[in-house]
Amino acid sequence: MDRAQKQELVSQLHDVFSETSVVVVAHYKGLPVSAMTDLRSRMREAGASFKVTKNRLTKLALQGTDSQAIADLFVGPTAIGYSDDPVTAPKILADFAKENDNLVILGGSMGTTVLDADGVKALAELPSLDQLRGKLVGLLQAPAGKLAQVTAAPGGQLARVFGAYGSSEAA
Repeated sequence: MDRAQKQELVSQLHDVFSETSVVVVAHYKGLPVSAMTDLRSRMREAGASFKVTKNRLTKLALQGTDSQAIADLFVGPTAIGYSDDPVTAPKILADFAKENDNLVILGGSMGTTVLDADGVKALAELPSLDQLRGKLVGLLQAPAGKLAQVTAAPGGQLARVFGAYGSSEAA
């Protein structure tokens, strides 16, 4: 890698640390290529990314960002997972770490908040943004459905009363 490529990589990583809402740092030592490919495809499908990084360049990229407090995590074979949704990357990485002992979550950051491994796992247990949106839509639709039932009920009762009254006179 020549000097221009390194500067470009530092610039890209700086943008990642500045613009994404969550970054998860993990060790991947001993992870087979097939497992790494599977993890990358899972992350890509969910709108997240997973990237193996060079520690020295990553520490340079962290300078001047909200995530600069996690620079100490970059020792050994490290990789980062990141996403705009604060739950997506932690959820996929935590699930993958359960399946593969070779992926070890070290910690991460969410904005200016530094997360340890337990913090990342706790974040992974939260519902995703899409799930929260679905719940919110359901909550908003529930009162409208109940309102329709309540307004339709008196008319239905009135029709039954008239029907019963009409059938009793006919008899």
